[in-house]
Formats: sequence, C-alpha cells, structure tokens
Amino acid sequence: MPAVKTLFGKVWDDHVIVTSPQGEDLLYVDFNYINEGQSFLAFDQLRLEERESARPEQHLAVTDHYLPTINRQAGIDGIANPEIRNVVSMMANNAAEFGLPHIHMHHARQGIAHVIGPELGISQPGMLITCNDSHTATHGAMGACAIPIGGSNQLRHVVATQTVWMKRPKTMRISIDGMLSRMVTAKDIILSIIREIGIGGGAGYAVEYAGSTIAAMSMEGRMTICNMSIEGGARIGMIAPDEVTFQHLANCERAPKGAHWDQAITYWRTLPTDDGASFDRELKLDAAALAPMVTWGTSPEDCSPIDGSVPDPESFSDPERRRHVARALEYMQLMPRMPLSEVRVDRIFIGSCTNSRIEDLRAAACVLKGQKASVPGMISAGSSEIKRQAEREGLHRIFLDAGLEWRDSGCSMCNGSNGEIIGPGQRCASTTNRNFEGRQGRAAMTHIMSPAMVAAAAVTGRLTDVRRMASS
Repeated sequence: MPAVKTLFGKVWDDHVIVTSPQGEDLLYVDFNYINEGQSFLAFDQLRLEERESARPEQHLAVTDHYLPTINRQAGIDGIANPEIRNVVSMMANNAAEFGLPHIHMHHARQGIAHVIGPELGISQPGMLITCNDSHTATHGAMGACAIPIGGSNQLRHVVATQTVWMKRPKTMRISIDGMLSRMVTAKDIILSIIREIGIGGGAGYAVEYAGSTIAAMSMEGRMTICNMSIEGGARIGMIAPDEVTFQHLANCERAPKGAHWDQAITYWRTLPTDDGASFDRELKLDAAALAPMVTWGTSPEDCSPIDGSVPDPESFSDPERRRHVARALEYMQLMPRMPLSEVRVDRIFIGSCTNSRIEDLRAAACVLKGQKASVPGMISAGSSEIKRQAEREGLHRIFLDAGLEWRDSGCSMCNGSNGEIIGPGQRCASTTNRNFEGRQGRAAMTHIMSPAMVAAAAVTGRLTDVRRMASS
C-alpha cells in the first residue's frame, strides 16, 4: 500500500531532484515571480557570472512595489522621486536583458504579482512556485506550494537553473469549522489564527488550512488567509484544490485548455491530503466564535475583537510579551483598557496583496454606498483587470462619491516603497498585512482590519464595529 501523504508532502516530493548530505532538497521550480525588491542584486551577479536564464518563459517579472498609483500616463518621467524612478527602470532593463516576460507600468494586466498570478491562472494546483517576496504563500490558496526566496542568491539560482535549495519544513494543519457570523471575513480568521499562535507559531512549518469554513470560502478569501501565513511565521500556506479552485481556473487565460484541462483536473484531484495522513502539529478554531478583528499594536498578533479594549501590559505573565505590549502602546499612543471603538483614525487605505480583489472592493463599497468619508483615504485595486471590473460594476463611483481617492493598481501604501506613505504621527485604518513601526511611513500608526471594517472607519473616523453600521 502506498504511504498516505499530506497535500504539502505530495507537492514537495514531486519536485525533489536530489537531497544533499546536509539534508537540503534541490527542488524544481515550476514558476517564479520577480518584483523590484532587491532583485537587481541577483541580476547584477548573473551578469558578473555571464549566466542566462535557464527557462525564461517560466518567470514573470512584475513591477508593483515601487510603481506609484497615480500619474501613470506620464510614463517613467512622471515618477518624481529619482530613486524610485531608477528602481522601476532597472526592473524593465533587467527583464529585457534576460528575456523574461514583464508586466510593466503600461501593461494591460499590470498589478500586484500575488494578485495577477492567480488571476491569470498561472498559479495552479501542484506547482512549486517561488518569488522574492515574503507573501508568496498567497499562491498556496490554489493548491500550490509557494515559497518566498531571497532577492539575491536564491533568486539568482532560480533564474539560472530553474531550481532552488530548501530544507523540508514540518507540517501543521489549522482546521476552521462552522459558519462565520455576519460581517466576519477571511481577514478576521487569519488575524485570529495569528493571535492564537503568535508571530513565530508557524516558523519551520508548512501550514495547510482546512475545515468546512475553508471549503465554503471563495478563492479571494482563501488567498487572504494564505497571504498572511508569513505573519504567523510560516513561509508556506496551502489549501487543497477543490471545485471552487477548478471553477476559478476554468475562466483563467493561462489555465490548461481542452484535453490538457482534463489531464490537469485528473492530477489536481489526487492532491488533497489523504485520510489518515499525520501532521506534526494540529490546531482547531470554531468559526462561530470569531468576530471582526483589529490590531492595536505593532505586530499582527497584537489584535483583538473590535468590541474589546486595548490590553493592559501588566495582564501578560510573560515578561517579554509584557515589554513588547508596553512598547507597542507607547508607539501607537494608546492607553491600556481604552475601548477600541474610541480610537480615532486620520486616514484609511484599502489595497495590498492581502485585500485588493473584487470581493474586497465590493465589501467596502457595500458599507460606503450613500455615505461620506469623514477622513481622507485611497483605494487601490490589486490589478488593472480588477480595477476595470470594479468600474464596470460602478464601485469606483461609490468610492469617489464618498470622497475617497480611486487609484491605479500596485502595492501602494502597504509598504510605501513607491512614496505613498502616511504622515508622521498619523493613524491609518488599513487592509494591509503588517503594522510594525514605520511600515507605512516614519512614526505612522497602522491598524489592520478587513475591507468592510476599513470602510466603516472611513465613515465614522474611528475604529468601528461594522456589524453595528450594517444593522443601522
């Protein structure tokens, strides 16, 4: 009898070429995404070594991190900051020199790599995918094993050989079962998980998200959950492919067609974890017990239900955790035991590879329809195609009528590499994935939450329980 295996084990084992005496596996890479972040170091080294790309068509260079979301019509010269302009230009030059397909600033499908890959159907079940970005696990929602790599030596190795050396991680299954309460979303699930396990709880593990709640979830929701695996310490987050996955891929430009589709489906159906397969760690959550979440500190694990309060550092028994919370509250300018619903915000942002898909924009528009924002903010779709779809549905008009900016696609204010940042000392309600000190600008304060929760904060000017707005 063949050994039972997990989803992760099946995909990983299918890609092992050889194992080193030190215990690392050389893995074949089916597809590799490249963004601007540090990738120029890899290309510089490849030039010095006079190396070429082994399989250029199995790469996709995407300009997303440094590209401003305004003034695109002016081209590269419209980027005012010379350093940002140089990074965008280098990406284009590197892609051209090494013959790599490139989604550039004027490309019809321009967007964030972790949005456009699944959107185009490039990312598929059973693939081993790499990218020089920490949120590569997003593609794991498709049933792929998607792993972040370094932007220098590891990226250089993948471009030159279409392989990468990795140490096999342990396995963890996180099962979420039951029905979510009204206005509770995938973002609230992943924040609740990170709160439970901590930012290091998934370190050294490949995580599979499972259970009836996941099975009932859209592809957009699944991608949100896998996206933030890294915030819980895990570099790999996966969800088994099923009919939801297949229906998504059936409509994608780059998915298999005809007889190739039938062959792919047959293979994809073999991938889910076998009955009886064991994991190194298991965790279970009750979906019905979850509530809309917001972060109050400087780590994604610093979060609580919106109807809760800012914690008191003295309530934590662990001295390291106590010190962290005290420092976080000092940076965030919050007082212990303050109700979260009393925290005022200066601006909002809806976007990023975590929450910028059409489902996210619809959720925000549902809250904002007929309302006026009391604070400024911007909304940036995850791709040009999503932006076009939102405009066809009239969502952009809702955002504009509310007084918010409707921007082009890109990473934007998530990490501010493109110069779109929050002013010092300002507080932002954001759909992004990270909230550490200075993430969205010097002395900026970030509160992470779902798109609907951010929309509610835009209307009220403070952290707000969207369930109360929706019922009023």
